[in-house]
Amino acid sequence: MSPSSTTKGRVGSTRDGGRRAVSPLSRELDRYLDHLTVERGLATNTLAAYRRDLVRYVDFLDQQGIDDVRDVAEGDVAAFLRSLRDGTAQHPSLSATSAARTVVAVRGWHRFLVSEGVCQHDVAREVHPPAVPKRLPKAITVDQVERLLQAAGVEDGPRALRDRALLEILYGTGARISEAVGLDVDDLMVGETSQSSRHVSDVVRLRGKGGKERLVPLGSFARAAVDAYLVRGRPALAEAGRGNAALFLNARGGRLSRQSAWTVLRTAAERAHLDAHVSPHTLRHSFATHLLDGGADVRVVQELLGHASVATTQIYTLVTVDTLREVYAAAHPRARA
Repeated sequence: MSPSSTTKGRVGSTRDGGRRAVSPLSRELDRYLDHLTVERGLATNTLAAYRRDLVRYVDFLDQQGIDDVRDVAEGDVAAFLRSLRDGTAQHPSLSATSAARTVVAVRGWHRFLVSEGVCQHDVAREVHPPAVPKRLPKAITVDQVERLLQAAGVEDGPRALRDRALLEILYGTGARISEAVGLDVDDLMVGETSQSSRHVSDVVRLRGKGGKERLVPLGSFARAAVDAYLVRGRPALAEAGRGNAALFLNARGGRLSRQSAWTVLRTAAERAHLDAHVSPHTLRHSFATHLLDGGADVRVVQELLGHASVATTQIYTLVTVDTLREVYAAAHPRARA
């Protein structure tokens, strides 16, 4: 795949499909996006987020009369950060989290410009992202998970089998929604049990951010749900297509999309009458929280989630500590006066 095909929607294109004069800023940005695509192998969704954030930065610099990266000063980067929180006529204000993400993208671009010899100094080095309030991940209880999974399989037919298998995979492995819909049948590590039978192994291969792969155990409930789907559900869905390696198929025999997977989860949550807002990431959070509640080591959970740093995983320990406090306060005779 060529860089030009992966970075479609170049900075020099107008929204109506026309072309405008490409400034030196825009050319350098396109070069950086190509670097992120080819050299770093970022996922499509991550690359789209980088492009969106950096196009906003280029628009801001253009409004300041700056069309060359070598003319950008530290004060311009700091002014851009202020504009993210205050908003402009062209762009709404951003939350601290979104502003921090955008500043990180800008800092990465300026580091790249220095490493490539385009600029002599990193003008963004001292401009730090705004502090992001620490938010505890939202998890649902084991009972709520059970109700959700039961609600996904109440109907008969291939799609009901698929939906139950999908949600079992999300909760049973802690997979991101993109990782789950990106699964191929071969990722189930199918093995031979005898000359005449095949089964789903107890390990699944997930492809995470940056194309990194990890092997995650697959529990007995998830294996049973996936087995049932492979035998009685997927073949029926596959008949509408032209052959597809994807594990989860839509009604036309193609790969199930992230949006459709969201719909599957939302429908099951409504059927289960869950008051809490349930998203695919809620199941991921619940997976991690329930493992830690059960005594799993935080570094094991880090590997299962595919986190690059254990610091990212440790936020889940705050959830379990809060639970311990509540139990202690309610149960210990000298916890309260």
